[in-house]
Amino acid sequence: MNIEELIENNKVLESYGNGESIVETPHAPLIHDFADQLYIRRMDMVAGSVVVGAIHNHKHVWFLLTGKLSIYSNNKLEDYVAPCYVVSEPGTKRLIYAHEQSIFVNVHKNPSNTKNIEELEKEIVSFTEEEFKNYKNK
Repeated sequence: MNIEELIENNKVLESYGNGESIVETPHAPLIHDFADQLYIRRMDMVAGSVVVGAIHNHKHVWFLLTGKLSIYSNNKLEDYVAPCYVVSEPGTKRLIYAHEQSIFVNVHKNPSNTKNIEELEKEIVSFTEEEFKNYKNK
């Protein structure tokens, strides 16, 4: 099944994000938290919503704490049911569909312990393939 069929079959009415910025919406609010050298970003997704993510620059871990998601990434569509976690490789970009109310958490390295979200986003994500390629080759 391709992502277009997933969206059509589940009658997704709303999608958020364009891969050019981090999405902030009432349908998928973000909660930011920090631990020593870690940035934790929680997204609470409303059932039926779709979120388009940016390209992740680093290997990181994400957790599905509650709910059920279908995620299209790296030309593959996979279903996830909470609780679960995945180690995500650099260069990963996700399109996430929430079948039900879901809590999705990314954990990223934060060696400087900054709490400036804009600064963190510049470090952890790219918004184009060219930007990611340039980041990788630094």
